[in-house]
Amino acid sequence: MNEEIIKRAGEIVEKNTGEASYCVLSLVDLDGYPTASTITASKAGGINWITFCTGLGGTRTNRINKCNRASVCFNADNYNITLVGTIEILNDSDVKKEMWYGGLANHFSGPEDANYCVLRFRTQRYNLLVDWKEAKGIL
Repeated sequence: MNEEIIKRAGEIVEKNTGEASYCVLSLVDLDGYPTASTITASKAGGINWITFCTGLGGTRTNRINKCNRASVCFNADNYNITLVGTIEILNDSDVKKEMWYGGLANHFSGPEDANYCVLRFRTQRYNLLVDWKEAKGIL
């Protein structure tokens, strides 16, 4: 049963990436408190990993440099997908090009922009409510 719910949750996450979609990313702030903000997920590999795009030297990257623990939540009327894991900052030019989507042009000059970076979240555990079925576990 968990495998079916995990598969369906992964499909929902992948569908909710790119422009015109968002989720909640929670990080630990510099004082050790949890913070949550909406962000667009760039791409995803089911519930296993999710990438986001942001600027270097900003609030998010400063928090990640201090503490790489994170949580991501996708929700709507018929699902709540909460993932807990770690997040890292990637600056590889090939990854930056692969994760680029049109809406980022509002913030960066292009995938080569030195201030643009990719955040990669990797799930360690999950708490899922999909189509009114629940699953909790560790990946």
